[in-house]
Amino acid sequence: MTPVAVRSYRPSDHSAGRRLWAELTRQHNEMYGEHSDDDGDGFEEYLTRLDLSGLWVADHADDGVIGIVGLIIRGRAGEVDPVVVTISHRHKGVGRLLLQHVAAEAKKRNMTSLTISPESRNVEAIRSLHAAGYNVVSSIELTMDLERHNQPWHEEGLQLHELPFRS
Repeated sequence: MTPVAVRSYRPSDHSAGRRLWAELTRQHNEMYGEHSDDDGDGFEEYLTRLDLSGLWVADHADDGVIGIVGLIIRGRAGEVDPVVVTISHRHKGVGRLLLQHVAAEAKKRNMTSLTISPESRNVEAIRSLHAAGYNVVSSIELTMDLERHNQPWHEEGLQLHELPFRS
């Protein structure tokens, strides 16, 4: 396996960051049947966040930047956002490497906890995050879909406290 190093984001990583952001946005849109022409524009806004504590990339020896992870300050806690690995390098431990790095950085900053909010339909991400130690449910955000509120729904989704939810 070609070595992957996690290092701090540099200005020269900008185009790779936009590419990864666009990939993440496309995946989200496909999951929820939405359409967006975000070709990474959201990354520009992300970089201006005042609560951004750190940004790191997974740098592949042959393929360059293949992943990115950010740390947002929430008081003494931190929020991991985003974490994304390019499709061709998923299931190879890159995401776990990024998550371990951001956890170590949060500890250096004396943070007390880390949270991450995966999309409810992204079962693969939820399983990966659980395996990486994100196993405490700390909050739940519920949504009423006003466009499809009275339509029948499939039994897909999850059950929480014996209540069914769509995802």
